[in-house]
Amino acid sequence: MEARNDPRPLWHSKPLDVLLRELATDSVRGIAREEAARRLGQFGPNRIESAVKVSALAIFLGQFASVVIWVLLGAAVVSAALGEAGDAIAIAAIVVLNALVGFIQEYRAEQAVAALARMASPRARVIREGSAEILAAADVVPGDLLLLDEGDLVAADARLAEASSLRTNEAALTGESMPVEKRVGELADDTHVADRSNMVFMGTSVVGGTGRALVVATARRTEFGNIAELLETAESGLTPLQRQLDQAGKRLLWASLAIVVIVFVLGILRSVGLFEMFLGAVSLAVAAIPEGLPAVVTVALSLGVARMVRRNALVRRLHSVETLGCATVVCTDKTGTLTVGQMTARRLVTPATVFTVTGEGYAREGAIFADGHERVAADDAELFRLLRAAAGCNDARIAEREGRPYVVGDPTEGALLVAASKGGFEPARLEEAMPKIGAFPFSSDRKRMTVLRREGERALVLTKGAPEIVLARCTHIADGGATREISEADRAKALEANAIMANDALRVIACAERVFERHESIPESQDEIESNLVFLGLFGLQDPPRAEAREAVRKCKRAGIRVVMITGDHPDTARAIARELEILRHGDQVMAGAELARISDDELAERVPRTAAYARVTAEDKLRIVRGWKKRGAVVAMTGDGVNDAPALKEAAIGIAMGITGTEVTKEAADVVIADDNFASIVAAVEEGRGIYDNIWKSLSYLVAGNVAELLVMLAAGVVGWPLPLLPAQLLWINLVTDGFPALALATDPIEPDVLRRPPRRPQSQIMDRGFFRFVMLRGILAASVALAGFAYEMQMRGDVDAARAFAFTVLVVEELLRSFSARSTTRTIWEVGLLTNIRLFFVVVVSFALQLVIVQTPVLEWVFDTRPLSVEQCLVAVGLGVIPLVVIQAIQLTVRRRIAAAR
Repeated sequence: MEARNDPRPLWHSKPLDVLLRELATDSVRGIAREEAARRLGQFGPNRIESAVKVSALAIFLGQFASVVIWVLLGAAVVSAALGEAGDAIAIAAIVVLNALVGFIQEYRAEQAVAALARMASPRARVIREGSAEILAAADVVPGDLLLLDEGDLVAADARLAEASSLRTNEAALTGESMPVEKRVGELADDTHVADRSNMVFMGTSVVGGTGRALVVATARRTEFGNIAELLETAESGLTPLQRQLDQAGKRLLWASLAIVVIVFVLGILRSVGLFEMFLGAVSLAVAAIPEGLPAVVTVALSLGVARMVRRNALVRRLHSVETLGCATVVCTDKTGTLTVGQMTARRLVTPATVFTVTGEGYAREGAIFADGHERVAADDAELFRLLRAAAGCNDARIAEREGRPYVVGDPTEGALLVAASKGGFEPARLEEAMPKIGAFPFSSDRKRMTVLRREGERALVLTKGAPEIVLARCTHIADGGATREISEADRAKALEANAIMANDALRVIACAERVFERHESIPESQDEIESNLVFLGLFGLQDPPRAEAREAVRKCKRAGIRVVMITGDHPDTARAIARELEILRHGDQVMAGAELARISDDELAERVPRTAAYARVTAEDKLRIVRGWKKRGAVVAMTGDGVNDAPALKEAAIGIAMGITGTEVTKEAADVVIADDNFASIVAAVEEGRGIYDNIWKSLSYLVAGNVAELLVMLAAGVVGWPLPLLPAQLLWINLVTDGFPALALATDPIEPDVLRRPPRRPQSQIMDRGFFRFVMLRGILAASVALAGFAYEMQMRGDVDAARAFAFTVLVVEELLRSFSARSTTRTIWEVGLLTNIRLFFVVVVSFALQLVIVQTPVLEWVFDTRPLSVEQCLVAVGLGVIPLVVIQAIQLTVRRRIAAAR
């Protein structure tokens, strides 16, 4: 694909009268009801329908799409064919249980597009045949005239015909954190969606003002509809762990087939009976396959999910847990994730003092400081006047929902109220002391707002707005509790403070006042009322970075993970936040959506490593960014909260949605939901993901080493011409119980302390690489050696095959159980790790020892496992042989460590 080519009509750039003609709509009367019914039939309901629905059966059957599962099912079929019903039932039960757990976790995996319909406005006000009527949003058609008022959800994409101080919240669609001011007029063809001030969009909300708009697109032809189509084309593919387990399963399959062929050839050469050959082949197949592997992986992931919940990460798809551990790139939304997501006053400037403000968001915790000392309004007359103007020229209020503060009204005004509270000025008492007697609302043309309040006989005019506009109307300046004429030096100083804050990506608001000694003397002219003002000072506002976000970004860097910021905000804001959080490195760039739209996918893939932040981006832009990183072989984790994030979340290897601010659409498309909307919780989830992979590696290496030992025992006996040292039932017991339960306990091992100081593993790497095979072969050879030695010793001493099998069976079980302690670390010894630091493993080993004694010493179970009772002397010898591999492994680990230390 070359540079993006948007085929959708350019509704924002056409003259309004042309659109009215194209849509055959009267600008005053709207369309006729009969015509509306015809168009509803032509265009369909104004709903976003899901194109593809995934059935529960398909999700369940998908749990069997694994080579390991196929191998296990094959072993179960062969066992049943040979009359080994117990073995067949046990293996089949493991497969079905694994599938059920996976199905329960993934049942809601494909619901993202359906959630879009739930976000649409349920009702809408339109003009038809000259009169206003309320109807279901699904019945809105192109050509309808929408009536918009504060609090409305916009029912469809529409071009504004009238707008009076109209502002909309488009964060869910564009990622823009501030309300967007709307106006009537034409825009250039290439105007970005976030900058289309003459349009309102389906699913967004009106936060202030009123308007009338011509509906130009409904259902899937809207911007939301476009996102729904992108969501359906996005594909995340298999996770790295799923690919690696499939590769491991294929290797085990070929190894099993090769060994069965060898056994048959040896059997033919020795003229062994057909039944005995089949019995030997099944024994080897059972020995070669780690039957407990699917259960171990599922349990490891499920336990990881439980741990992640405690760290505010809710996992919707099991395999996504592990994928987090190999993430090489985290593409994160700015607003609400890296930042608080709430406007906050961070700096105040009065004519005499510069103040800093602590605290985040709409919570009242925090204070105002100057020169290292806390200041309150009661002790500083200029600060009092500035905070009074901020609280008095304000239509917002702070409320609480589920214990969290939120703003009813404009976020900027909410931030000013909170700042006043931090300075000791109580906005709630203002209405009682100074009731409101008039107001001139903010508009994009005036760029200021004025409120008139009465204080006894006096009238107080409070104004706030753009600094250059407010300063131009000021003739005086605050001087403590008094007032003096403003000088050119005063103006220059105020404008310099404004420029400094603007350069730091702060939104600057100026405040001024005017006092009329008698309220009856207030002029009638609005312009006269807002003249001869007294300049009070400036507020610097910003959606601030979270306190813990900077350290979380540093942790990502230490872990070898690249953090990329993606936002709908202005490029300057993106640059400032990226620099403050140390995301923007030397030589990195910030790319705006307009530039991104001009470059091809190949060029984007070349530039993504040098781009630390993206600003003013669309849903399609985010999707292309994720695909650009994937083209470079990266494992991408994508975070987001708005509808415009959903397609990219689904495309990424791991999609992460915000639990508080996230839309239903985003949560449905995501693999993980962060409960507290905090970037630090994402890093904690990455840590858990790496720990889970480590535990899966421990469990897999432990299981496969045991299988190698069993294979070597059976093969060596076949080559030498001995009877089978172990029978299928004994092998199945070792694989499912003696190996299976310790492997499950290993999956619960605590996370290694250095897990975030390692680079991420390569997604192309195989879990069963050369190092893995060296690791398991050494342990398998040691285990097989002691088991064969025990079998040969008993055959030599007693000549009883069943007794020799019981002894070899016990030696191998003892060795496997003791070796589970050394499987916890490849570098540290068991006394360094600690026997009781994984109490589950210790308990499992003790219980398994007891079960083994019961099996070999209980006459009732002799028939099931073909064993013979062992004497105390035999038990002690078996334990002695079983300890040998553990001692050798610990000695090798110490030797290797000393050599590495000496080399340094």
